Amino acid sequence: MKKKNWLSIVSFYAKECKVKLVVSVLFAIISVFGGIVPYMAVYRIFILFFDGAQTVDNIIFWSGIGLAGYVVKVAFHGFSTVLSHISAYRILESIRLSICDKLMKVPLGVVLNESAGKIKNTIVDRVETIELPLAHMIPESLSNLVLSICVLIYLIIIDWRMALASLISVFIGGIAYGIVMKTYNEKYDDYMESSNYVNGVIVEYIEGIQVIKAFNQSAKSYEKFESAVKEFKDYTLDWFRSTWKLINFASSALPTSLLGTLPIGLYLYIKGSLGPAELTMCLLLSLGIVGALTNFTILVNDLKAIQFALRDTYEYVGIDELPNASKEIKLNSYNIEFNNVSFSYNDDEKADVENKSALTDINLNLREGQFTAFVGASGSGKSTIARMLVRFWDVTKGEIKIGGVDIKDIPIDQLMDSISYVTQDNFLFNCSLMENIRLGNISASDEEVIRASKAACCHEFIEKLDNKYDTTAGEAGGKLSGGEKQRIAIARAILKNSPIIILDEATAFTDPENEDKIQKSIAELTKGKTLLVIAHRLSTIKNADNIVILDNGKIKEIGTHEDLLHKSSMYKNMWDAHIGSKHWAASSSKSNDSEVQLSV
Repeated sequence: MKKKNWLSIVSFYAKECKVKLVVSVLFAIISVFGGIVPYMAVYRIFILFFDGAQTVDNIIFWSGIGLAGYVVKVAFHGFSTVLSHISAYRILESIRLSICDKLMKVPLGVVLNESAGKIKNTIVDRVETIELPLAHMIPESLSNLVLSICVLIYLIIIDWRMALASLISVFIGGIAYGIVMKTYNEKYDDYMESSNYVNGVIVEYIEGIQVIKAFNQSAKSYEKFESAVKEFKDYTLDWFRSTWKLINFASSALPTSLLGTLPIGLYLYIKGSLGPAELTMCLLLSLGIVGALTNFTILVNDLKAIQFALRDTYEYVGIDELPNASKEIKLNSYNIEFNNVSFSYNDDEKADVENKSALTDINLNLREGQFTAFVGASGSGKSTIARMLVRFWDVTKGEIKIGGVDIKDIPIDQLMDSISYVTQDNFLFNCSLMENIRLGNISASDEEVIRASKAACCHEFIEKLDNKYDTTAGEAGGKLSGGEKQRIAIARAILKNSPIIILDEATAFTDPENEDKIQKSIAELTKGKTLLVIAHRLSTIKNADNIVILDNGKIKEIGTHEDLLHKSSMYKNMWDAHIGSKHWAASSSKSNDSEVQLSV
């Protein structure tokens, strides 16, 4: 990932707002010159009084000039600020959309390896910190800088010695700020790291509060939360305490321009080299310099906030995407081939590292329309195979083909349209159940959604809800069982109607009451499809055309259920354990329900 400086990143996202930003800068400059006019008007009035030429008409004239300049300053500053705010929020929108778009195009592992707290902190909080500096830095900081320069030039024109005197307090304050800035970058780095950590802990605590309560670990978990917040507070206060004296001194010294201009101005006046009008004007102008520079010092912290926010942002925006073919491929079949496929979750380690859920030299041919099941212990690589097929990650070595075409040569959109992927972790968005199911095919009519719902055996329980299909998932989350959520996910897949179906332990935690209905909905989903099933319940895959046994990322055995019972001791032990657990569950529940077998 090539690093970029924050200016180039802002420039990239500001392309759409370039005209607005340019106009904002022009208005800010006009505002600055409007702000200088009142000083000139006051100076002319002083001259009139000291020369004894003051008249009502002259005073009204120059007062009107000063008022007009002030109106120009306020009006154009307002126009500039409005344009800069519009641009700032447009830039924020572009950054957030680009992050979300990027997360959809990068390997899934990149997203899974980041904490939800850090991602949320970047997209919401860190990006938001850019708005205030962007919206105000352009019109205000620029105008303050230009105003200070213009006033200083005006002072030089009046008397160069007074111009230098006005900078004495700036020099003293600058030394104090310079000492603080020596450790500023290091301290700000630590501050942001601490901020990211405490945000992650807060999100973790909130998301896990149900588990915390269920296992009565609220006190222990709260200690971690409290400790993270306290450490963040202590670090922040320690940093502030270490700089308070210098910052307060600099803040006090910088505005006191009279420290230099008053004694030097009086000395020059006594010596006769500076007139009373010039002295008074120089004193007023020096105050104008310091006020603007004091506001300009805020820019230092604003620039640092932008720098860190964009650095965190670019950690996501700059990630290399999965290579994506641009031209759609005509697939003549949906046969699936794994040719010498190896994969490791860590590119720096070998693919067969134990407990990495990695794959080593996988060779498989899955015929179109066949039912293939993958079994094995947790961490044996079953789910990894499914994720390779849908390109959540790319293989480390080898190739995967569909219809004889390497999946890397198939556009990702086309690949995802060809595969329906149902997992045990069924996520429902906080919208209506109708729209949750329609995610399978956004152009489907309500009638088609209901038809898919009926095929997935979830129409009946949806109709019993107060708002039926208009019930939001957020409201229904506490009402739907795990089996009902699984059927919603299966309804999505039925509506999608893809030629390849992957069921990644989709029935692993199904309750007995819902298993019959889920098996029926799966049977409806998989009619005439190429089916890959990752299952813990071996009874659901007895009718598979092929059962693949995986062990530590390698294929141990391949065969039908009957073949494996005779030739694989590993599979026979798994089957005996499964049957034993079924008998135990049946006897303990005293249920005579028969289990429905999955068949295609």
